[in-house]
Amino acid sequence: MVALAAAKNRVFAMKRLLAATFMLASLTGPVLAQQQQQKEDDPIVVEQKQKKKDAEENDKRYKATLDRTRQDTTTIRIDPWSNIRGADDSKAKR
Repeated sequence: MVALAAAKNRVFAMKRLLAATFMLASLTGPVLAQQQQQKEDDPIVVEQKQKKKDAEENDKRYKATLDRTRQDTTTIRIDPWSNIRGADDSKAKR
């Protein structure tokens, strides 16, 4: 009778140990998956690098275009009332 009780206790302890091990493994699996390094030849990584490179190239071209247009433009003063006032309209004549 005592041997039977001891055997049941061992079986119960083994089941608890197995259940605890399974639960621990199921909880640590996703954590380890998140920590994995992405491979360099992974298509997603290659695509992300290409998009980043394209975005940087577009920014450089945009800035170059802005600089070029700022240098090319000269400030031209436009007087919308010039044809109404006349050519020589100084304050001294008033």
